[in-house]
Amino acid sequence: MQPDAIYPQLGEIFREVFADPSLVITPDTKSSDISGWDSGRMIELIVAAETEFGIRFTTRDVDGMAKVADFVRLIAQKTGSAP
Repeated sequence: MQPDAIYPQLGEIFREVFADPSLVITPDTKSSDISGWDSGRMIELIVAAETEFGIRFTTRDVDGMAKVADFVRLIAQKTGSAP
């Protein structure tokens, strides 16, 4: 799956997890940019993304996520459309 196709789906996941229909994510969005993005919400985001995209993240994957672009890059890799 190409990154351009991932952002809209991931944006929906973020809006659902944070119960904020106006939430907009960008490649540079990080946890400090969204109120309430703590470790619990991160787990919700990961589980929802795994379900949505049919993938699994490792602990190492999650540890390397600093911003949304990292999340998208991993999804693209795990769905077979990124190097």
